[in-house]
Amino acid sequence: MTPIVRHPFVRAAILSGLALLAACGPAKKSVFPPTVTLQEVAAKPGGPWHITLRIRNNSYGGMAFETFQGTLRVGDLPGVLLDAKVDQDIPSFAADVATIDLLPTAEMAKALAALATKGSAGALPYSIDGRITATPEKEKESHAYPVRGKSWLSPVPGIPDTYRSP
Repeated sequence: MTPIVRHPFVRAAILSGLALLAACGPAKKSVFPPTVTLQEVAAKPGGPWHITLRIRNNSYGGMAFETFQGTLRVGDLPGVLLDAKVDQDIPSFAADVATIDLLPTAEMAKALAALATKGSAGALPYSIDGRITATPEKEKESHAYPVRGKSWLSPVPGIPDTYRSP
């Protein structure tokens, strides 16, 4: 080492300059996995369910959501596949909804019907497991994010065959 670099002031100036150069790069916003939950389930005559998925962007930047594929389980029953085209731009720390119609299994339909007979005091647990694809802002390629969630459905007072999650 040369004598001039050994001087504490010169060393501090060099380190400060390097730190400034490193800070000049583009700021990258933190990206965190989104969450997907059921917002509402409406049981239609003849058996199909109209499901409203709530998609929450947990990142510091906006994300362009594309598709969701997963499994919905009600109680301890076997699951059914969910496949939704989302096509939503969701700002940071915000949420939006996507809808999907599905035909539940006979056991799932019975469980939801049994919940309706309990009134507002009842709740039916559910879980969602799957993957959602999204492109974070300032990025060119989409990423698949795993989603897993559990909650419960309760009847909506005054609206028959409609259930919501908290």
